[in-house]
Amino acid sequence: MKTVTDKVIDASALAAIAFQEPGEESVRARLRDHQWHAPALLGYEMANVCVKKIRRNPARRDELLEQHAKSSAIPILEHDVDQRDVLDLAERFNLSAYDASYLWLARRLGAELVTLDEKLERAAKAL
Repeated sequence: MKTVTDKVIDASALAAIAFQEPGEESVRARLRDHQWHAPALLGYEMANVCVKKIRRNPARRDELLEQHAKSSAIPILEHDVDQRDVLDLAERFNLSAYDASYLWLARRLGAELVTLDEKLERAAKAL
């Protein structure tokens, strides 16, 4: 019997899955057989990724919206974060508050952070 462990997924990793971007297979492999978690802001970040993609390639609008909808159906447990602690992490590692939210959650859950963002990955390893 497999034990399900927790992992935190950020927008860069979920976007790779949703929009079949480079890194998709490595992200899937890292997340296989794990419970996915994210800060509650993940949905907004994914919507923003989709909007940017549509603006760059309006002819793919319907396809991109469908991919976004499918990614929204992936079961991910969303969490509120402690804003004060997020600000501290953002300052400490020179991150956006958005990225620091993923880092905070990974630390809070004692879980690996799955990201394709190199700066965020370095911060997670340093923490």
